[in-house]
Amino acid sequence: MEILQRRKQNFRAKKILIAVLTLFIFTSNNHLTFGQDSYYPPKHQWEINSSFAKKHQKELQQLIDFAQANEYSGDKDLRIAILKGFAREPFHEILGPTKKRGGPAGMIIKSGKIVAKWGETDRVDMTFSVTKSFLATTAGLAYDQGLLPDFDHQVKDYIWDGTFRGAHNEQITWKHLLHQTSDWSGSLWGIRDWADRPPREGGIDDWKYRELRTPGTVMEYNDVRVNVLAYALTHLHRKPLPQVLKPLMDQIGASDTWRWFGYEKAYTLIDGVQMQSVTGGGHSGGGLFISAEDLARLGLLYANNGVWNSTQVLSSSFIEKAITPSEPNPNYGFMWWLNQEGGRYWEGVPKHVFYAAGFGGNFIIVDQEEELVVVLRWLEPRKVSDFMKLLYQQLFPKR
Repeated sequence: MEILQRRKQNFRAKKILIAVLTLFIFTSNNHLTFGQDSYYPPKHQWEINSSFAKKHQKELQQLIDFAQANEYSGDKDLRIAILKGFAREPFHEILGPTKKRGGPAGMIIKSGKIVAKWGETDRVDMTFSVTKSFLATTAGLAYDQGLLPDFDHQVKDYIWDGTFRGAHNEQITWKHLLHQTSDWSGSLWGIRDWADRPPREGGIDDWKYRELRTPGTVMEYNDVRVNVLAYALTHLHRKPLPQVLKPLMDQIGASDTWRWFGYEKAYTLIDGVQMQSVTGGGHSGGGLFISAEDLARLGLLYANNGVWNSTQVLSSSFIEKAITPSEPNPNYGFMWWLNQEGGRYWEGVPKHVFYAAGFGGNFIIVDQEEELVVVLRWLEPRKVSDFMKLLYQQLFPKR
């Protein structure tokens, strides 16, 4: 009996040892995945990567000089810039808040630490379509919480108030909305889908009576349809999306200065409570108002595959979906732009790089392999690819 008892004890000990070793190997591999030098800046605190900054002082200064010399050419009064930039849209007007912008600002972050910064990085500014990547993040939270188990599900099965009524709109899935391939047809908050970013050829009658495309076949950048996604996610979460996003932003140490707005009349009734449905951009006002430093924190979260301080804040499976090219457009995932060969390919920049982009030269650029995050504010948009090409030439010449 004593021999049998000792054998059982030895067997249990071996099982415990194997479990510990398995956990150690998993943890070690997981740690290697996100980089041994990863650093997660606490709230209101940023650390300087002094060794990297000192080693590349000359090259980093050239990048800063480039950014400051190529400021966005649009008016600093963004009401003027917006109305001029979208003058082709019929009936276009400003429906939500706006704010005068600051000057060029930005940050270059390596393994969580700053290697270069310029301008007012703590200044809150409009961020336009960078908001879309935050909107996609709230879809990721719905996925992680089990509210949205499959992005191929049809939206009509979740939102049944008539927004997705009709033979065409009933085909639309959550993936179609996130890929901007839905061709949703209708009016939201008084704006018709066809009036947003119309083709350069033709007129109102041509756009109004166009032939609808099968959802999932053609990518078309369209803020009305993005706002339909925001509306649907608001109903799915049953709360305003700023409240959905805030716990995540708090976890990654964001400041309390960011705000997310919708249009003045964009309210919907959920559970007896009037809630504002926010916008996924700002070309009619609204959208995300945020600092460069807080933009950088979302970039760091994605750079580290959803991990922050050893906590999986956003699932890696969602991030993988978000940065997988859509079939109609290899340059676009779930509201993140991808540096794949195509219309928006940045030559000289690795193909695995992905980024959020907004009107006026607002960008969050992520390179997971180099644990690199670049935030750009008010850099002339046509100069961004040149900036990034120069960055890789200067800092990572062997790539």
